[in-house]
Parts: sequence; structure tokens; C-alpha cells
Amino acid sequence: MPLPRPLRLWLALGLAAVALVQLAAAPQRTPGRRPGTGTIRGSVDFKVAPAERDRRVNPADMAMPGQHDAADRRRSVVYLDPAPRAAFDAREEPHVRLDQRDEQFVPHVLAIVAGTVVDFPNNDRTYHNVFSLSKTRSFDLGRYSAGRSKAIRFDQPGIVRVFCDIHSHMSAFILVFAHRYFALTDEDGRYHIDNVPPGQYTVVAWNEAMPSETGIAQVPEGGEIELSFRFERR
Repeated sequence: MPLPRPLRLWLALGLAAVALVQLAAAPQRTPGRRPGTGTIRGSVDFKVAPAERDRRVNPADMAMPGQHDAADRRRSVVYLDPAPRAAFDAREEPHVRLDQRDEQFVPHVLAIVAGTVVDFPNNDRTYHNVFSLSKTRSFDLGRYSAGRSKAIRFDQPGIVRVFCDIHSHMSAFILVFAHRYFALTDEDGRYHIDNVPPGQYTVVAWNEAMPSETGIAQVPEGGEIELSFRFERR
């Protein structure tokens, strides 16, 4: 025998109220964070503004040496060393870009995971010749004109310094990691590393012009910890 319509309506409203109560009581977490993991966040500051490293010497280069702006030189990379074992997975990595624009590499500092392919598009009105002599990944893309792009895959972790064989004032850094627990600071020097399993970690702050700084972070389950760094000249 079917229930009377008022009773059916009352039961439906009651079930909806229970669902809302359960939803409100459910634990909330940061979007994108895996359950049970935490976040390390903070800032990287400088007691003295970082100076640009000496440019590569090339007497044949008659162009005026370019200057990276202060914000560019302040970009730092913060990472875990060593990283949790959960960091080593086999997800496919997309292409990322290291542009050539106004006779500069943009961005000046790039942080990637091993296996990433980096595209080097030429968006200038002149030829470029991107190369590196770094042990981590040496290469020479040869001379190519505006509107063209070439690519290199970076499989080994380490630091790769990139130059242009035509314009000696052009340089960039690519930091290649064997894990995903790293972050590039923003324009305000802030960073955050998400999805860190609970535990104690050594955190390293790297900047091209300063000796690296380290700190210790005790990451709580499902929580956040603040860890900031301050570079000083030595």
C-alpha cells in the first residue's frame, strides 16, 4: 500500500536534512591535496639583494649585456632533500616552455621533474643558438630563426645552466628533480609544497647567487607548517 503523499514528502525532507548534516560534518581539505598529507609553505627573503652571476665571456659579442630584473634574480627554488618514497611515480610529464624573448630566457629559472621535455621557442627578431655544457644534460640546438622552436628532454636530476651561443648575456637555470616535492617562489618570495606525507624533512632553499639554506619541517597529517628562509651573503 503506497504511503500518503504528505508522509512521502515529510520523509524526503527528513532524508535531505540528514544528508546536509553529514556533509557539514565531513572533514574539509584543501582542494587538490591528497587525504592524510600536509603542506609546507613559507617565504624566501634576502638580507642583501642577490647579484647577477658573471655573464659568460665572449669577446666577439658586441651586444649590450642584458640585465635580469631584481624580481627575476630573487626567484628561488625550495625542495625536499631527500624526498619521500611516494614521490617516485611514473606519471607522464607535459612539455614546458623556456622562451627566448627580448634577448632573454623567460623564465630565468625553471624547475621540472626528470622526464620533462622543455621547448625552446624563439620569439625574438634575431637568431638564437641555445646550448648547455652542464654534466646533467649537455646539448646544442644550433642556430635557428624567429618563429621556430626546438626541444630537449631532461632525464637526469641536477642543475643545467643554459646559454645562447650568439648572445653571451643570455642565461637561464633549469633545476631537474627526481621527485615532485619542490616549488618555485612567486614574485613576493612565497612558496608552498603540497601533498607531503607526514614526517620530518630537510628542506633546501636554492638561489643562483647565494649559498643554499636548509631547514627542518615536521609535517603534520592533514595540516600545514610554515618554514621561511633568509639568504645572507657569506
